[in-house]
Amino acid sequence: MSRAALLVLADGRFPAGGHAHSGGAEAAVKAGRVTGAASLETFCRGRLHTAGLVAASLAAAAVLGADPAELDAAADARTPSPALRVAARKLGRQLTRAARATWPSGELDALARRFPKGAHQPVVLGLVARAAALEPVDAAHCAAYESVSGPASATVRLLSLDPFDATGVLARLAPDVDRVADQAVEAARRAIDEGVDALPAGSAPLLEIGAEAHAAWAVRLFAS
Repeated sequence: MSRAALLVLADGRFPAGGHAHSGGAEAAVKAGRVTGAASLETFCRGRLHTAGLVAASLAAAAVLGADPAELDAAADARTPSPALRVAARKLGRQLTRAARATWPSGELDALARRFPKGAHQPVVLGLVARAAALEPVDAAHCAAYESVSGPASATVRLLSLDPFDATGVLARLAPDVDRVADQAVEAARRAIDEGVDALPAGSAPLLEIGAEAHAAWAVRLFAS
């Protein structure tokens, strides 16, 4: 395992396309649910413990060797919004392209052939972590952190929020990110024995509803 590889994968400058997505923050800002640092923290905490836990569990299960096709189907079943499914696959395709150039892997090549339009991003993330010789908990941490860092950085643009305040939100959420990563690995290990139905299916209806509304906007800063 290489901690440096983990830093590369988790770095916001890794060319995986995440900068173009707000993680639902743009819709939440327009709806008035996110207006500053305090409401951003509430939004991120809710996202972390629902969509973030699901993503982290999928990623950890991929590192452990679960069938990527079964994980992708599980991700689809846990993503009711067609707009979010499209966004997840676009991000997965971009991550696959970047990772194949960074950590060449037969498994990533096979995934690209099997899902030419992209597999769900958390599934790809797990296979990328596996290619980089990382552990399930590393992939879970990446997925959990991405679930809150994306909205936080997007809100800096959307609200002209002080970047120091946005970073403070992430720092306060750090213990929750650790707990979610641990929960995700535990669930992933169960899924290896019991099947993908054992993975979490945390629901975030406002994220789904917001994504569908956001996809219909004529003008938007972020893709999702």
